[in-house]
Amino acid sequence: MPETLRSFRELCARHGIAVTHQRQVLYETMQSMYGHPSPEEVFEAVKKRIPSISLATVYKNIHLFVESGVFREVSIHHGTLRVEMNNMPHHHMVCSVCRTVTDLPDGEFGTPLLQVAMPAGFLVERVSIDVIGICPDCQARPN
Repeated sequence: MPETLRSFRELCARHGIAVTHQRQVLYETMQSMYGHPSPEEVFEAVKKRIPSISLATVYKNIHLFVESGVFREVSIHHGTLRVEMNNMPHHHMVCSVCRTVTDLPDGEFGTPLLQVAMPAGFLVERVSIDVIGICPDCQARPN
């Protein structure tokens, strides 16, 4: 068995996901993509390897990967699903025009005083700071 298939099977076993060919291709494709792809971007890339795959299947499996903890959802409140493959602590810079999401290293921001800022009983799972603005490309476009 090839190493990539073996490691994918082990990943699925750890997260309680059944192994399928479509999921493996979807996972491999997402791992090879830069940034924070949307389901539509993943769909276009996966279609090259599995022409019969549907957008609904891509959405369903992305949600499965997110719910099981394989990937994380980025910027839930920005209105578009974006998937996070970077497991290192970091923050995000989001363009309010084109919705591009760029990683910012964790060290570039001071850690908030969570003990003081969080209401009693709130369990913090992770901290993510979103810096919202307009990227250089969108600034350069004529209005």
